[in-house]
Amino acid sequence: MKIKNNKNLSLATKAIHGKHLHAFKGPVTFPIYQTSTYRFDSSDDAVRYAKGDPNVLVYTRYHNPTVNEVEERIALMEDGEAAALFSSGMAAISTTILTLCKNGDEIVSTPALYGGTYRFFRDTLTNYNVAVKYVDPNSLEDLLFLITPKTKVVYFETPTNPTLGLVDIEKLVKLTRDMEKEFRTKIAIIIDNTFATILNQKPFDFGVDVIVESSTKYLGGHADLMGGVVIGMKKLIHSVKALAKHLGGCADPFAAFLLDRSLKTFELRVQRQNENALALARVLEKHHKVLRVIYPGLQSHPQHKLAKKQMHGYGGMVTIEVKGGLRGAVKVCDSLKVAINAMSLGGVETLVSIPVYSSHVNMSNEELKKNGVTPGMIRISVGVEGIIDLIEDFKQALSRV
Repeated sequence: MKIKNNKNLSLATKAIHGKHLHAFKGPVTFPIYQTSTYRFDSSDDAVRYAKGDPNVLVYTRYHNPTVNEVEERIALMEDGEAAALFSSGMAAISTTILTLCKNGDEIVSTPALYGGTYRFFRDTLTNYNVAVKYVDPNSLEDLLFLITPKTKVVYFETPTNPTLGLVDIEKLVKLTRDMEKEFRTKIAIIIDNTFATILNQKPFDFGVDVIVESSTKYLGGHADLMGGVVIGMKKLIHSVKALAKHLGGCADPFAAFLLDRSLKTFELRVQRQNENALALARVLEKHHKVLRVIYPGLQSHPQHKLAKKQMHGYGGMVTIEVKGGLRGAVKVCDSLKVAINAMSLGGVETLVSIPVYSSHVNMSNEELKKNGVTPGMIRISVGVEGIIDLIEDFKQALSRV
């Protein structure tokens, strides 16, 4: 039985039930189609597939029922027309960019990006003669000069990694659309919404075209799967999936099954992470060993008003800068007992990492400065542990600096 007006359902119901409420008998949990290939009823199926029949299953690199179910569920959650699931966040990002850009095209991006994305822009796209320009998010008016008829993509993250700076989504979209009209061209506006998640920020409401996320992070939420997802209009997603067949970054059915499981608790987990992050940020802001705390939910954040305008919650990411520079950051991270010194983010466990050793490793001092990253920074992905336990853990670690 199909749900009527399913866009009006809560995020939790969308995540649990997907597009349909089922009245027939069968499994509560969608099964894993752990297969690489599929039986044909007859050889006519091969002909039907060659003619474009989407109902003919052929090979899991092309399509898989478990993967397709999760794609539909995420698209519904994020209020998008369609979604494409990938083996990693970087597979999702790179495949989408290469779908939209060809030799001689340009991208305009904000400079503070996930390190993998920045290096893909810096080191790989040049091989395809795709140029990337950078706009200061505090001077978005420069888009009027940076966007040219060659611009095919405007790409950004908000909040940024790891400095948790914000980009004014509404303003960026308006300026980009103005330039579209001037040049009579189409520019795809892409946001990496991994840090905020759809619970805290709804980019499509502001006119963004494409959402990319690392589903390894908050969507997966248990540090036990790898994945990425692209959400957008059906026509674009069809093109992205077509290129994915050649590039090969398809999602594994078992990883999709784990992701399906995780979506059911997504809202509960992220809401708890929001609450814990705000409480921890408020305590650390008063600690004498902490030089500064960066969290959009704090009034001390220079863009707190913008955060209130475009976010529904402030997320589970907190960045601090401690006394003693890199040496102090290492001492804190190595002294924690509850929080775990590990890369990645978005899981139920609190993780800490030092950006100059992780997301921004091997970047020049100039690049670090441009991204606002300092040696004494610690990025905290706040989990769902007891908040008192987390606060006491950070206090004892900071006492060793």
